[in-house]
Amino acid sequence: MIPGYTGTAVRAAEEALFDAGQGEDLMPRAAYGLANAAIWRLTRDTGAYGRRVLLLVGSGNNGGDALYAGALLARRGVAVTATQTRENIHEEALAAFRQAGGRLLRLTEHNITECLVSGWEADLVIDGILGTGARGGLTGPAAELVRGLDAHPGVLACDLPSGLNADTGETTGPVLHAVETVTFGGIKAGLFLPPGEAAAGAVSLVDLGLALNEPELLRLGEADINAHWPRPVPTDHKYSRGVLGVVAGSAVYPGAAQLAVAGALAAGVGMVRYLGPDQTSVQMPAEVVAGVPAVEENRVQAWLVGSGVVDDPGQEERTAAAIRSGLPVVIDAGALALVPEEASPSMILTPHAGELATLLSRRGRATSRTEVEAEPLRYARLSVEMTGATVLLKGSTTIIVSPEGPVYSQSEGTPWLATAGSGDTLAGILGALLASGVEPALAAALAASVHGRAGSAASQGGPITAGDIASALPGVLTRLLRGEC
Repeated sequence: MIPGYTGTAVRAAEEALFDAGQGEDLMPRAAYGLANAAIWRLTRDTGAYGRRVLLLVGSGNNGGDALYAGALLARRGVAVTATQTRENIHEEALAAFRQAGGRLLRLTEHNITECLVSGWEADLVIDGILGTGARGGLTGPAAELVRGLDAHPGVLACDLPSGLNADTGETTGPVLHAVETVTFGGIKAGLFLPPGEAAAGAVSLVDLGLALNEPELLRLGEADINAHWPRPVPTDHKYSRGVLGVVAGSAVYPGAAQLAVAGALAAGVGMVRYLGPDQTSVQMPAEVVAGVPAVEENRVQAWLVGSGVVDDPGQEERTAAAIRSGLPVVIDAGALALVPEEASPSMILTPHAGELATLLSRRGRATSRTEVEAEPLRYARLSVEMTGATVLLKGSTTIIVSPEGPVYSQSEGTPWLATAGSGDTLAGILGALLASGVEPALAAALAASVHGRAGSAASQGGPITAGDIASALPGVLTRLLRGEC
């Protein structure tokens, strides 16, 4: 699992090394890693000699890292210009930069155009203005410069994009979107959280040998899916592999039931028992058994409720009964209004930002969708505190928070996943994992990850339907479980 740490935790670990007299080489090591990342990007098509790099340099250690990296690049024959965005910058790093032949350009309100020209003429821009200790965003000429360079295709962020909160991913003011962020000591949690993750690009880590404690969040990788995805053994049968009860669909949205069931079957559940308003009118695969209308009479290991349940008293009654059953349950879409005052960690709520805002507002904490999108981790945690349930907050980056486990952040999908029914398929995958006995928070992280991977595999850069996600899922899982991805 890939850990994400707060900026405070990383700085504390760095200070501990300095206190022990072992911190003098931290900046050179960070700069060396940053320079290597820059060289790799500069030399993919041609050599480094004669290429041009612009450094955006602030007053803190990030500016020093950028200057030292610039000195290394200049010694490789790269033409490097440093744009000084603050009155004071790291003196030793500046001396090394000048000695290597680097050129310094001081940013003022009068020469922004000149600095912009230097940026757009550069093959690579290295953003070292603000670091993890900064509070607030960019202002003045630096903000104007970043706005003018934001569409540059070759931005490398030093530790994190300037203006991004290292702990929460919140952004303040303009942020220079990077193709890659080279981060130091430990991956900052904000690089794995929206909206900041969208500005970070690919994230690479320069290990500084820091002794870090518990991470703020975790991200599952391919090896983790391989290790934790449930597999049948020779003695298994369809019942022992897990039976999922599904209360989904309505006369308004019959397709939601089909998509939820398709997701569960593609994920490998042993059996689905489907309860719907008119079971004969919804075309289901042969593997699906029509359950008896009374929830209590259906023997299942977990429930999935709410997908497509709209204006249907019978389905709402079945949904409420499934939630009361005491079994693990995925509570999606229309069922979110039926979450009890005191839920349990085995109840997994799957809202998007708007639905989470409605849930919180309904419970006395007036919240807007915009607020949730700006600070999703904060509001996901608040919803867990207010309900006691596990929460999977859907989005381009999906966040999972539970009362008892770690925070997970997964972002393997494609923007093409923003299509009707995609969430129904995700709910089915998650229900299958719950029915197979996977712990709720881990099940939610696994489901979010493979849902995103299946969407990306189905899309190949183009549009998809929700049904395409389920169709791609078995192939994606096969490759993951074979260790081929």
